[in-house]
Amino acid sequence: MTAATVESTATRIATGPTTTRSPALESRHQTKRPRRLGPGRPIPGGWLLGPAILLGVWIVGSAVGFIDDRTLPAPLTILDTASQLWSDGRLPENILASLKLASVSLAIGVTLGVVLALISGLSRIGEAVIDGPIQIKRAIPTLAIIPLAILWFGIGDQMKIIIISTSVLIPVYINTHAQLRGVDVRYAELAQTVKLSQWQFIRRVALPGAVPGFFTGLRLAVTISWLALVVVEQVNATQGVGYLMNQARVYGQLDIVVVGLVVYAVFGLVGDTVVRAIERRALSWRRSLGS
Repeated sequence: MTAATVESTATRIATGPTTTRSPALESRHQTKRPRRLGPGRPIPGGWLLGPAILLGVWIVGSAVGFIDDRTLPAPLTILDTASQLWSDGRLPENILASLKLASVSLAIGVTLGVVLALISGLSRIGEAVIDGPIQIKRAIPTLAIIPLAILWFGIGDQMKIIIISTSVLIPVYINTHAQLRGVDVRYAELAQTVKLSQWQFIRRVALPGAVPGFFTGLRLAVTISWLALVVVEQVNATQGVGYLMNQARVYGQLDIVVVGLVVYAVFGLVGDTVVRAIERRALSWRRSLGS
């Protein structure tokens, strides 16, 4: 064995075994992207995909006879009925009446829910007084309250607004209160250190910390306002989408009933989409899987 061979062997031992990589393998290794574990990028208009699939199933099912017209009229029949109701003024009149009732009730219920959540979330005495009745109300269905509400407040809009508002405030209270109690206690300690007043603490710490929970409650509240509206508009109403559906049920007009359901569905979907858009804008500072 020569001196050069010994030196070469010693060098291989010191540097370890050499590996041979093909150019194609190295290129593939360099271009391999890390696996993305999140939901991915938002799909433009993705919120319409699910409803579009349902509509497509409805259209195809009606066209091939899988869905009986006596059970669920075809989409074209519903579109034609809605056009007639819009032309004679019955549909816009009743939609405006329902929108007015739902909007007023939603505003009252959301305001009450936020105020009660702040009182209960920032005070042990407030929690002891408020949280119990809220949990009791949450356990009682809206339908069960209506007979008592009619005896107390009559059958006018006052009773309907009270029923919808008390139904709406529950999710706003629950989610805002839970988020408020989840605020890191170190922020409260820091607020005490810099000597913030009670109002400054609420405005700068409590309210911003409770915003994510508030929007979750607001999304539920928008949907519940429409559900409660359907119920109260069945009680001796003279206008509203629920009244229109109830009259159609009496006369066996299934297509008008379905038109009313479609109106409720559209308002619920649009309302939820609007709230989610406002939520994304208000919480744009937050980095999460949904952002």
